Amino acid sequence: MKKGIGIGVENFSEVIKENCYYIDKTKWIEEILEDKSKIKLFTRPRRFGKTLNMSMLNYFFNLKKKEENRKLFENLYISKSKYMNQQGEYPVIYLSFKDIKALNWEKCYFMTKRLITYLYNEFEFLREKLNKKDLSDFDKVWLDEKDADWENSLKNLLRYLYEYYNKKVVVLIDEYDTPIVSGYNNGYKKEVLDLYRSLYSTVLKSNTHLQFSVMTGILRIAKEGIFSGLNNLKVNSIFSEKYSEYYGLTEEEVLKAVKYYDMEYEMQDIRKWYDGYQFGKSEVYNPWSI
Repeated sequence: MKKGIGIGVENFSEVIKENCYYIDKTKWIEEILEDKSKIKLFTRPRRFGKTLNMSMLNYFFNLKKKEENRKLFENLYISKSKYMNQQGEYPVIYLSFKDIKALNWEKCYFMTKRLITYLYNEFEFLREKLNKKDLSDFDKVWLDEKDADWENSLKNLLRYLYEYYNKKVVVLIDEYDTPIVSGYNNGYKKEVLDLYRSLYSTVLKSNTHLQFSVMTGILRIAKEGIFSGLNNLKVNSIFSEKYSEYYGLTEEEVLKAVKYYDMEYEMQDIRKWYDGYQFGKSEVYNPWSI
């Protein structure tokens, strides 16, 4: 078995268990930690491994199942890095908004609330240490009650986790822009912007309980001030040179893969069919197609 991180399936743990050739991208974790920006946004096209990379970060940083997850990184680049001591050190909130697509605001709002209630369900154990006021607020969101404070629901969850573990929280938000794009396309732009601006800003802006956050999306939505006031946001687009090789496969990685499978004779067609993308100064291949 070749050691490394695979591309083409969404769940990192499934990749690790695959008996096939896969590629080590864990240097990305080291570079994330060396980059001192508090909030990092990566915008990339679909099918370039955004969700897989976020899953990798979740398995690396999450203090749940720390020892079990540590085995996933054995013999990989990050295991030899000085930053391996960060493995399993933080409570992690991992949210994906990729399925929040709706034809009207009522459905979008329902789906958003449902996603957050499921997130709260994951952290039900926090209830045992909450005071009476916080317990009431937690249960209102958890049980989707009428007077639940949805706009501050993620911010409050960060505080609950911080007070429970006495550790700052890593926040991973995948496909942050999907519900916003859906709102633009289906006529509920104002409503969706109002809600998501509150959700994101309360978590990411001057939050003392936040260790750092990584976000992904297709677009950077800037005109409507979705990230207004976030002076610690660093955007890494397809034009950014840094991190350019961590989404998609480089030519060198593709060559190693086809050689491993004794398919070097296919390389000319692979270049013809799947080459042609450039992120920063890196020439990359679409991993889904490969």
